[in-house]
Amino acid sequence: MNKYYLGVDLGSTTSKAVIINEKDEIIGRGITNTRANYSVAADIARDEAIYNARFSVLKKKLGPELALKPEYRKYIADLESVFQYEQFKIRLDKLGEELVKTCKVFFKEEEKQEKILGHLRAIRKAFKPQIKKDYLFNNLGSKNQFFRDIVSEKYNEEVNKLGTDLFEPLMIVWDKSISPAENQMISFNFKELVHKAMDELKNKYINPDEYFSDESSVNFDAEINLLKGKFDHVSDSLRNHIDEIAGLDFNISNMTGTGYGRALLPFPQECIRSEILCHAFGAHAIFPETRTVLDIGGQDTKAIQVDKHGLVTSFQMNDRCAAGCGRYLGYIADEMSISLNELGPMAMEAKKEVNICSTCTVLAGAELRELTNLGEKREDILGGLHKAIIMRAMSLIARSGGVFNEFTFTGGVARNPAVIKYLGQLVKENYGNEIKINIHTDSIFMGALGGAMFARRNIGAELPNLKKEKTLTH
Repeated sequence: MNKYYLGVDLGSTTSKAVIINEKDEIIGRGITNTRANYSVAADIARDEAIYNARFSVLKKKLGPELALKPEYRKYIADLESVFQYEQFKIRLDKLGEELVKTCKVFFKEEEKQEKILGHLRAIRKAFKPQIKKDYLFNNLGSKNQFFRDIVSEKYNEEVNKLGTDLFEPLMIVWDKSISPAENQMISFNFKELVHKAMDELKNKYINPDEYFSDESSVNFDAEINLLKGKFDHVSDSLRNHIDEIAGLDFNISNMTGTGYGRALLPFPQECIRSEILCHAFGAHAIFPETRTVLDIGGQDTKAIQVDKHGLVTSFQMNDRCAAGCGRYLGYIADEMSISLNELGPMAMEAKKEVNICSTCTVLAGAELRELTNLGEKREDILGGLHKAIIMRAMSLIARSGGVFNEFTFTGGVARNPAVIKYLGQLVKENYGNEIKINIHTDSIFMGALGGAMFARRNIGAELPNLKKEKTLTH
């Protein structure tokens, strides 16, 4: 029986899980937004990693055939996307139940209650087909967007089309319903959902007009041509392999928990490791020449020096406030009424960097409003803000010992293009052009990966004694 190892990184904003095999190969990844219930977040991330691992094992098992038959590769990629849509549908039904329950609690007057319930049904009916299309044709499942974010965007769009008198009641119902819906731990039956996904996939290729009217997807013709006339054969050929993977028992031999909320994980104490150790170990696994690691997470920033084995030799961190971290950027996005994903691209359009006096989360809103009133453009303000975040991180790096080749950037903020831009500029300005900066598609999973690797090795590791002092406040 194959052995697998689990690492869970329970962060303040996102929870990640990674499953590796006995060769340290990642076979499963799971991510969710962290809820007030940390245990639920950890369980959801773990389950998502196991679902992802089943598809990874399937691809590995069919390796040679996938190389020779691109239609097989396309079918399995599509199947995973539609499987994620089947999960989404169940969560959407749970949210629908919460919306109805909340509406009945807040609006006792029968006429008003029926009016709000009618709009809730209409809103869901309006956005559900678009989300289905995004999963089936635009690969929404691979974009690591959370249920709340996907539905919130569409819900807000529909609410804004209605009269202003409906805005407040509909948003009250939403705000009171989304957290209870997210906090429900749903046990999905993999085999049942994967068979539903296979049926849905058949409709996609046999009845494409169900999803398209006058519009068409850029990839639509290529997809149809790839499986045209072969769909039933491909589906029948892969069914036994898919059923075998659905019944596979994932034996988690050992696990390690890490992250900001690690103390709240339902793991034995010996299975808990510092996120500093895990990010360093994970970064070193992907980039073995790594000697300096910068992790900007949701709640804190860590500058870490590692040896040739990936073990920590020194570190500095800011953990007394969320200034310059993911939560700070989320607060800025809320102040500007844009999504978190829009911040980086907007900052990339800056013609100059406005001087930001403070990256304190508490003072951010007032400073943003003041700069806007002075006529500064939003993109220039964001350019200055992103640069200020990296300047703050650079001071931590300097105190940890500086930058040595190679330099690896981890954490969720590593996905922000403006942060990457200013990091590259400031590292080269301060440490020269020869420094190699590593940023990986799995940057956000580095802590969980390090945890899984500690679990496989079953070794103890401690932070260096001389650098345990936490530094930096506002």
